[in-house]
Amino acid sequence: MRFVVPLVLILVCVIHVMPVIGVAGGDRLSQLYGIGPLDANLELLLRHRAVMFGLLAAFLAWAAFRPALHRLGLVAGTASAGSFLWLAPAGGALNANLVGVVRADVLALALLAIGIAFHVARPARA
Repeated sequence: MRFVVPLVLILVCVIHVMPVIGVAGGDRLSQLYGIGPLDANLELLLRHRAVMFGLLAAFLAWAAFRPALHRLGLVAGTASAGSFLWLAPAGGALNANLVGVVRADVLALALLAIGIAFHVARPARA
C-alpha cells in the first residue's frame, strides 16, 4: 500500500513528460497537437509550455521518492490536469490530437484521485 502514491506520481510524471518533445520546435509541436504551421510567437509560447511540463514532470518524479512531497505532487498534478480539462471545452471542437490530450488528463486525474485517497487514508506517523 505504501507504494501506491509513489506509483501514481510516476505514472502522472510519464503523462506530463510527453509534451516535452515540443521543445524541439514547430514541426514537433505541429505533430504533437495536430495543428498547422505556427507563427513565431505561438511557437515560442508552446515551446515554453513544453519546458514547463518538463519541470512539472521532474518535480513529480522527485516527489514520488520523497514522502514529504507526496501531497504537493498530488496537488500539482491535479492542478495541471484539472486546469486543462476545465479550459478545453471553451476552445470549441478539438482535433483528434487534443482529444488525446483530454483522455490523458482524464487518466491522470483518475490516477491522482486514487493517489489522494491512499495519501489521505494512510496512518499518521508518530
